[in-house]
Amino acid sequence: MKEFIATYHTHFSAMMSGKKMEAAGVSYSLEPVPRSLSSSCGTCIRFQAEEWKEEWLDKDCDSIYEVLKENEKNPEYKKIATLS
Repeated sequence: MKEFIATYHTHFSAMMSGKKMEAAGVSYSLEPVPRSLSSSCGTCIRFQAEEWKEEWLDKDCDSIYEVLKENEKNPEYKKIATLS
């Protein structure tokens, strides 16, 4: 299972994506965007899945990142898609 972060232009769009993920049975959490990533609204969705699906994401989703390594001092993320 991989871990992903989706960034958004608006907080509302992040919330709408959360509803789509919930309906699809995808575990997610709304969180502040990690400092090393940027986002217009400051809210992201962190979720786990084998692969991400665009149908889970609201139209104002900005980018998708795969979490490669997570720790406070030196996290690593790989941008895998820019959607808008």
